[in-house]
Amino acid sequence: MRITSLAIAPAVLAVATATLAQTAATQEPPPGGTPRPFTLPTPETFTLPNGLGVTLVPYGTVPKVTVYLAIDAANVDETAKQVWLADLTGALLKEGTTTRSSDAVADGLAKMGGSLDVSVGADVTALSSSVLSEFAAGAVEIIAEIAQAPLLPASELPRLKADMVRNLTLAKAQPQSMASERFSQVLYGDHPYGRVFPTEAMVNGYTHADVRAFHAATFGAARSHLYVVGRFDAEAVRSAVRARFGPWQKGTAARRTPPTPAGTRALHVIDRPKASQSTLYIGLPVVDPSHADYVALRVTNALLGGSFASRITANIREQKGYTYSPNSSLSVHPKVAHWVQVADVTTAVTGASMKEIFFEVDRLRQEPPPEEELAGIRNYLAGVFVLQNSSRSGIIQQLEFTRQHGLGADYLRTLVQKIQAVTPADVQRVAKTWLDPAKMTMVVVGDKAEIDGQLAPYVTK
Repeated sequence: MRITSLAIAPAVLAVATATLAQTAATQEPPPGGTPRPFTLPTPETFTLPNGLGVTLVPYGTVPKVTVYLAIDAANVDETAKQVWLADLTGALLKEGTTTRSSDAVADGLAKMGGSLDVSVGADVTALSSSVLSEFAAGAVEIIAEIAQAPLLPASELPRLKADMVRNLTLAKAQPQSMASERFSQVLYGDHPYGRVFPTEAMVNGYTHADVRAFHAATFGAARSHLYVVGRFDAEAVRSAVRARFGPWQKGTAARRTPPTPAGTRALHVIDRPKASQSTLYIGLPVVDPSHADYVALRVTNALLGGSFASRITANIREQKGYTYSPNSSLSVHPKVAHWVQVADVTTAVTGASMKEIFFEVDRLRQEPPPEEELAGIRNYLAGVFVLQNSSRSGIIQQLEFTRQHGLGADYLRTLVQKIQAVTPADVQRVAKTWLDPAKMTMVVVGDKAEIDGQLAPYVTK
């Protein structure tokens, strides 16, 4: 049978097209659904006699499991002459154990479908691996061995220190790193949170004895927590945890004193002659996650500068074209935190950009945001939170966040409801209470000859 094409008269086509366009213009998209609260499968939590905390979470349908050991041994435990010693220790942890070479560790985990990851942060060092479910107990064994009996070979020190010096040189040449370092120094002073970079001489001076002493002083069961999340045989994992981590020495408990960050208005300028851009860091100390205002502060941050739909982004990016990717954030540590707005702006509009940032802060302090605007931000944060918890690693990060900040078992379960409960009045109150321009530190990295005049209104008298 022959099929002939159907020709549509141009007039008919024009009418149909116009009708569809009119319909599309008059119809509104359907309203978004009510964000659902986050629900986590009931975890099993217990503590070994040596103080190691353990959390097992059955999750997902993919036959994989993530084993993650969080150790309260990190940059915060360094002295003023040990900056990045924790990082060097973490790098050496990858070099095998007293009974397995680095190749044996890598091969063993590879046969399980995984690999070793070691990350060192300001407050925590983490050892982790994601493997096929049937090898969960085997991954527990290897992670336990690395934590308790690392080889820490002296032969690898020259290579690793050379890598660190190279990374240090590259980082300190970047304006963002310069601004971040000065901002941290001003806020936190001689506390470890205020020491971002070591000197080259400091790195080159680290010895094998330094690394071993740092590991011995900071690694121990009493300051660690093990997470196992995914599909696994619970009984086999429990048995492996007790057998492999049970003999670990308790060690000393983490003794950390939170700093008292500076909250006074001051301008700091770092000269980069002929720079075509200026890097801005503007911020101040705020409340940490254990405070009752923190959730409202998260919402306020997202509305002000911490999301693509934020006011500062709309102002200096979309409307004025001063910058490409401004962003504000809350940087948190146990019992201390700060808010900071960051932007790389064209040199000629350095002062104008700062004026607009402070304008948006002041506007939010003076009047509450419209409910419609705030509803979009609340839904965005609730949605992002649920998405962040849709993976094994995401769940672990949220559980570790609650542990670090002592937030309790209900924190994750109730966070979406708390976000949705934030009102326009709450946002204004939090902005007025915690985002006071009179207490903000300003760091500007740029061509001093070109920006000095623009910054005159911000010089402290």
